[in-house]
Amino acid sequence: MSDSFVHLHLHTEYSTLDGACRTKDVAARAAELGMPAVAITDHGNLYGAISFYKACKSAGVKPILGCEIYLAPEGIEDKKEIPGRKRACHMTLLAENNVGWMNLQKLVSVGHLEGSYYGKPRVDRELLQKFSEGIICLSGCISGPVNEWILQDQEDIAWETAVELAEIYGKENFYFEVHNHGMEQQAKCNEVLVRFAKKMGVKTVAANDVHFLNRDDHEAHDVMICIGIGRLVIDENRMRYPTEVYFKTAEEMRDLFAEIPGACDATLEIAERCNVEFVLDPTSSEKYPEFQPEDGSTPNEFFRAECYRGLEIRYGERAKEPELIERLDYEMGIITQLKFASYFLITADFIVWAKNNKIPVGPGRGSAAGSLVAYCMFITDICPMRFGLLFERFLNPERVSPPDVDIDFCQTRRPEVIEYVRRKYGERCVSHIITYGTLGAKSVIRDVARVMGISYGEADTISKMIEAKPGVKLAGEYKEKAELRELIESSSTYEQLWEYALKLEGLTRNVGVHAAGVVIGDGNLDEHVPLTRGNEGEVVTQYDMGAITDVGLLKMDFLGLKNMTVIQEAVDHIHTHTPDFDIYEISLEDKATFKMLNAGETMGVFQLESGGMVEPCRKYGINKIEDIIDLLALYRPGAMQYIDQMIEVKEGRQRPNYEHPLLEEICGDTYGVMIYQEQVQNAAKMLAGYTLGGADILRRAMGKKKKEEMDKQRETFVKGARETNDIDARNANLIFDKIAGFAGYGFNKSHSACYGFISYWTGYLKANFPVEFMSGLLSNEINNTDKIGVFVNECQRMNFEILPPDLNKSQLRFSPEEILGGRQGIRYGLAAIKNVGAGAMTMAIKDREENGPFESLDDFCNRLDSKTINKRILENLIKAGALDWTGESRAGMTARVEKVVASASSAQKDRAAGQGGLFDAMQFAAPPPVSDKSPAIEEWPKDERLEHEKELLGFYVTGHPLDKFRGVVDSDRFIKFGLLDEVDLSDKRARFPFAGMIRMVEHKTTRTGKPFGVVHIQDFTGDREMVCWSESYLPARDAGLMEAGKVIQFKAQVSVDDRTEQRRLTGSQIKELKSKRKKVGGALELILWTGRNNPDDLQKIKEVLREYPGKVPVLMHIQSGAGKRATIELPESFNVNLNPALQRELAGWMG
Repeated sequence: MSDSFVHLHLHTEYSTLDGACRTKDVAARAAELGMPAVAITDHGNLYGAISFYKACKSAGVKPILGCEIYLAPEGIEDKKEIPGRKRACHMTLLAENNVGWMNLQKLVSVGHLEGSYYGKPRVDRELLQKFSEGIICLSGCISGPVNEWILQDQEDIAWETAVELAEIYGKENFYFEVHNHGMEQQAKCNEVLVRFAKKMGVKTVAANDVHFLNRDDHEAHDVMICIGIGRLVIDENRMRYPTEVYFKTAEEMRDLFAEIPGACDATLEIAERCNVEFVLDPTSSEKYPEFQPEDGSTPNEFFRAECYRGLEIRYGERAKEPELIERLDYEMGIITQLKFASYFLITADFIVWAKNNKIPVGPGRGSAAGSLVAYCMFITDICPMRFGLLFERFLNPERVSPPDVDIDFCQTRRPEVIEYVRRKYGERCVSHIITYGTLGAKSVIRDVARVMGISYGEADTISKMIEAKPGVKLAGEYKEKAELRELIESSSTYEQLWEYALKLEGLTRNVGVHAAGVVIGDGNLDEHVPLTRGNEGEVVTQYDMGAITDVGLLKMDFLGLKNMTVIQEAVDHIHTHTPDFDIYEISLEDKATFKMLNAGETMGVFQLESGGMVEPCRKYGINKIEDIIDLLALYRPGAMQYIDQMIEVKEGRQRPNYEHPLLEEICGDTYGVMIYQEQVQNAAKMLAGYTLGGADILRRAMGKKKKEEMDKQRETFVKGARETNDIDARNANLIFDKIAGFAGYGFNKSHSACYGFISYWTGYLKANFPVEFMSGLLSNEINNTDKIGVFVNECQRMNFEILPPDLNKSQLRFSPEEILGGRQGIRYGLAAIKNVGAGAMTMAIKDREENGPFESLDDFCNRLDSKTINKRILENLIKAGALDWTGESRAGMTARVEKVVASASSAQKDRAAGQGGLFDAMQFAAPPPVSDKSPAIEEWPKDERLEHEKELLGFYVTGHPLDKFRGVVDSDRFIKFGLLDEVDLSDKRARFPFAGMIRMVEHKTTRTGKPFGVVHIQDFTGDREMVCWSESYLPARDAGLMEAGKVIQFKAQVSVDDRTEQRRLTGSQIKELKSKRKKVGGALELILWTGRNNPDDLQKIKEVLREYPGKVPVLMHIQSGAGKRATIELPESFNVNLNPALQRELAGWMG
């Protein structure tokens, strides 16, 4: 027997925040030490199996696949504490062969799906028996089921447990596992286990419960443990691992177990026996489900029939054109040859089902739009022939990879599509896909600092020096940034922090569920992949996207796109007056749409609404959908430099330079600039004779810029250019270099076309059905108060009004409503009011539709179940203005809510008990007038009413604290807070002008004793925080400007907070902003809305004012829904005596 050794009990990083071994490092270390094999046995999961398998194969080491399972004391259905027993014991299981791997996969899956208890996926003895074939069982670590009884000095039960396990797996497959980390408990167990082994006639096997690779990794591992359990390193009573659980050499292990002969040799024996082989083929479709046509035909026959049927529907008479038939036949041939027909049929099936069930589906996404087959099967809605899209960009016969169709669904109804697929193919045949979160460069600094007891501020300072971008590494940042090096080297504590962070960076921290990925199997998925559950109870694969592809399973991306939901809501509103409207059939040459986009009015338009896109839209001169598609492709780093050049050519002020006449044919439509990957492919095909498949390989090589591959492709290109078009080597090399330069930033035209359609659809709706579109837009930002403020501002700019919530008029979500003068406004949705609940409001709307409008606060309470409409909901409805139609003041209604609720509850109980019958038949006098019911109290001040609206609705509906400053704060002089994310930050020194009203000031002091302030400030579009350092803060404070309610103007630097990734303001040059309006001290202010009030309101106001003559002047504000306001000071003859009675009668118009 060799003197080597094999580690059979090892935890990788997939034992999250417990194991610190990276799979590649494990394989490399085993190879370095000459070990023939190594095992993976993570805690209760098989997350890392594929990664580990590939790493070992690459390193020339045999992978042994196993798991340290959690064994329940009784059945997994017994989820309860059992006195004197652990919730679960640990046991090491190894797959001997592929049958064993299949059984281990199923066993672990059952544990996750059915046996979870206190976060541990437990299995029981019955399951061990059921899935025992092909498994080698080691008795486990100190927490094993045999050791549990040995440590309690109950050897008889320990022996019975060992016998039971040996009977389940067979003596030849059962080993007593011994560990030696210098612990007394282990020594005690080992002595008994050796005796048991001799008595039973089985072997002992040595293991080291490896958790990290090197002895000197122990401290970093200990820090990681603290991150996982939320404790400080210095805490005394916490979980700790011994120093010894590292990847020891064979010599170290044999020295350690010299007194237990054969324990180390047994590892080699087991390694020899374990032979699991995976077939990892991402191009295989063997595990894809096969589509079963209802007409009895084969999938290939049905596939061809569906394609030809779709061709006729899509193209009508043109379906007979040779070009279309040739392209379709070519694509069908490739697809059937690669055995992907079922893939297309399955995809088409659920997309068509979604459309038939009025679930919005995007026009396509990514390279799938390049397929005529996909278009004819209604998988996509973009004609690849019109837009010059290439099939080979989607499915390359010369570089076979599985098709990847990503589909955008309406965000709210996406789950319905997944549920349809689950029903069709089986509950256990469809699953979501896991994701692994890691200790990233910035987050690992914060995590390590926290458990080391380093202050948040210090950790924040270091973390902010790390670049916030994908792929950033600590080592690279340290090398490149002198300031960072100086800070780390300034403190031994920081140096220790950095050392730990370097060792832990990139390790798996947690697991999640992929936002869109779904796997569909040809049978139960646990035949191919282990399963677990997500936080919502959904079934999830234990393999991530990469491993799923390696295994050869069918993966789909069911993406939820909010814009599709917006479009559908807008279309639903349109159908109330134009039932035949179909967004898929609209003209692609709508002048109103292009006019709006050219004016830069792109707010809410998909992909065109960012501040950086507004100016290109204005300059580019959009007059066809292809212009939108081009702009989407250009608005990226690198490509943006060509926008102005393309405009110059487009406008005829500049001529493009073509090195060969064929280049004009290839990129003439994009004004001489090769902005698409498809153009790169066409250039290679037309100029150098490449096939489109070969051209796609060239495009990939150019994108990766690998010199060896580029040199090889250059030689092929130059040779092909000479043979195909007689282009000499010099010019061919020049053309190759030009194409290579474009390929570096070239965009996938198929994807740009797909998103260009959605941009056009949203633009079309905004230009032609603005109220319906903005209603949908607002409804889908209910929880984003910043966005709501911006969109309300946009509605006002478009000259239509946002109407306040109204229990007798509002729907659940924002909806169009005709207002005075026949104009359209948007009514605030009841479900958008915070803390009232969609369920309660659904019942209110149902009652209103069945029994007519509510007549009063009392009527509303009496008609709805008091268990549904409680005191809190009522108060929020009143404060939001949803009961203003009653004529009562908000303060008055709030004061009597409790009595109203109690009265309604009592009446409902009486009716339920049958006591209402006698009295229900009797006629009573009408209830007393509302004014008699309302307590004689003053209405809340305007500012208080507005604050309630802001709190509950996300913006001010019946006015704004800054109304007096309209025309100033919302002028072009100042940047709007709601548009802060669109400010160009390329000039780091730029200071931008802002204005707004202070809501609150946090007065603070720096560590050096300097005062500063965090100012919460708002304008008409939203709220922001501004930091004001001492040099700006002190003068403003001394001038009395650092107070709530003050309206100020200031300059501010805009930067991005590394931690939150939100934009933040640093203010300076703070001054008071003056109103243009003349002040009238102590005046009564009334508001009449042009869209909400009528002449009857004016007459009523006049009568009330006459009833209360006095000395207080009256201001009448005439307010439009577009934010415009005119103010009139009424003649002295209308001056009033201000008192609660007057306020109650004027409550509906109080300003």
